[in-house]
Amino acid sequence: MEHKQLISRGVLVWGVLLFVTWILSRYGIGWAENAGLNWIAEYPSAWVVPLTTYISAAMNWLVEDANFGLFTFTEMTRALSWVIEQPYLLVRALLAEGFMQGSGRRAVQLFPPLSWIAVISGVVALGHYARDWVLAALVGAAFLYLAVFGQWESAMITLASVVIAVPIGVIGGLWLGILAYRHPLFEQVTKPVLDLMQTIPIFAYLVPILFMFGFGPVSALVATVIYAMPPMVRITTMALKSVDPEIVDFGVMTGCTQRQMTWRILVPAALGSLMVGVNQVIMLSLNMVIIASMIGAGGLGFDVLASLRRLDIGGGFEAGIAIVILAIAIDRLSQAFAERSTRMVPSVQGNTVFARHPRSTIVVVIMVLAFLFGQFIPAIQTYPEGATATTGAFWDDGVKYLNVNFYDQFEAVKIFFLSNFLLPVKRFFLGIPWVWTMLMVTALGWTFGGWKLAVLNVAMAGFIAMTGMWEKAMITVYLCGSSVVIASVIGIPMGILAAVNDRAGRVIAVVIDTLQTLPSFVYLIPVVMLFRIGDFTAMVAIVLYAVVPAVRYSAHGVRSVSPELIEAGIVSGCTPRQLLTRIRLPLALPEVLLGLNQTIMLALSMLVITALVGTRDLGQEVYIALTKADTGRGLVAGFSIAFIAIIADRVILASARKARIRYGLESVHD
Repeated sequence: MEHKQLISRGVLVWGVLLFVTWILSRYGIGWAENAGLNWIAEYPSAWVVPLTTYISAAMNWLVEDANFGLFTFTEMTRALSWVIEQPYLLVRALLAEGFMQGSGRRAVQLFPPLSWIAVISGVVALGHYARDWVLAALVGAAFLYLAVFGQWESAMITLASVVIAVPIGVIGGLWLGILAYRHPLFEQVTKPVLDLMQTIPIFAYLVPILFMFGFGPVSALVATVIYAMPPMVRITTMALKSVDPEIVDFGVMTGCTQRQMTWRILVPAALGSLMVGVNQVIMLSLNMVIIASMIGAGGLGFDVLASLRRLDIGGGFEAGIAIVILAIAIDRLSQAFAERSTRMVPSVQGNTVFARHPRSTIVVVIMVLAFLFGQFIPAIQTYPEGATATTGAFWDDGVKYLNVNFYDQFEAVKIFFLSNFLLPVKRFFLGIPWVWTMLMVTALGWTFGGWKLAVLNVAMAGFIAMTGMWEKAMITVYLCGSSVVIASVIGIPMGILAAVNDRAGRVIAVVIDTLQTLPSFVYLIPVVMLFRIGDFTAMVAIVLYAVVPAVRYSAHGVRSVSPELIEAGIVSGCTPRQLLTRIRLPLALPEVLLGLNQTIMLALSMLVITALVGTRDLGQEVYIALTKADTGRGLVAGFSIAFIAIIADRVILASARKARIRYGLESVHD
């Protein structure tokens, strides 16, 4: 009873605070200005710290003047660039362009790239080795699709980037994760760095990367590694900590050194979990291909970006679907290798090379034959252009049909949401005095996480204010918040339905899997064609991109409720509706909150991309900084977005933990 009274009291207090916030948003700025307290209404420009100028000046000094004695900073980055570029050029030549002599018009091809038949036979062999003929057929069909629909060369350039970026990300993440496991202090230091790496928009650190490594595929590879490495670090540390203590004790008893303990005991024991990290690095690397194309990566990402600039719906969808197909093939392969690493596979015995390595031998033979016959039959070397298919006209005609026949309806929906939802919410956030917002952010931190979270929140919000990004940040919060509300209203009920209805769950799973694998840029093409540019267009694209975790976490939370509790509810006479509202949903609340957290993270990451359709938030600041090569502006705006994400993340995680404690799912001391 006392517990319920505390909850009711908390709801009442926050209800009053929200009402006061609404009043202040309407009248607070006018009252402050009339009272001569302009500094309360808007953050004074005289208080702004020119951090953007300082960062830009520091970057210029680093690139132009920094000297380490034997070499300059620029020479160091150029040397590192050369080291990364050599294996990339080798793989790119092998898969896409062939080995050339000379440059420009005088370039002569010495050897062609691998035949499309050879590459497909190679991935089929990998699929069979990793699991069975079903997987082999799936990945073979995926790569055949790339050839048939004219996406082969671009797909191979993208694959070359992934082939180089993934090992760097995996090895670097594994090494850092092992250091974090061995040294708790190092783990505490790297944790906030990893948080920033995952929450700062990739656009923000493209600018300093361009400064250091120049325009080209190497900059794209470095950006991809930075974006894809953090999950590997976290998963490595977690996997090593979760190794059975008895296995560790066995290693100690046998006299293993620290190195032997790591590489012969811990890493093999944690291999299954580590392969999950490898899978994450692969998928995040593929997710980066479009953004990386903006700084010289080329490939499928460049095709999507070029189609977006031309508003070529068909071309954009075809390139986007090709990325999805490639991602599915690589994802299934990596998952199969992860499963294979956890099961015993008998070694193949034999007296000949073919008997011991039949797949490898067959693939090598196919490669040699394809190379030889490809000299005389071009269709064997390169998939014939005349045999390609296209769906571009289908997508173009589909959007044109919708525009011609349903233009008025689309405009009505757009105007309705703008007038009754987006614009009122925007006026609300822009109307709140910045001092009151700081107080509310501090109160949120204190309520859910104590004084430490309150201090963290006020420090991060203070950074946004003191760097002059407050108004842009409020527009970001408005657009992200509006999109998250819509995504939650759609996603949470869908997740609940998927959990309680198997047939609906299968249909919803297909839709969600499709949305999750589509590249973020792809959402913009049809949305722009249907709704033109503006905040509503950005909101629709963000909702489509960010709705997935709301569905997945809600479904998982409802499904994971203990069957014993459900049986107890049935025995006590609960109706299906009461089972849902009084048992399933309350106990699923922590998972739902975590889904909300991930929805916010995805929405913020998509905001930078929606700057291309005319938003006026922090995302646009980052994008403008990239186009102008303004390092300071890009990093400050990027840090501001990251701090908004971290504030939301910490508050929601703390509230989820409180919910778990409230329902007995977690101890206070855990």
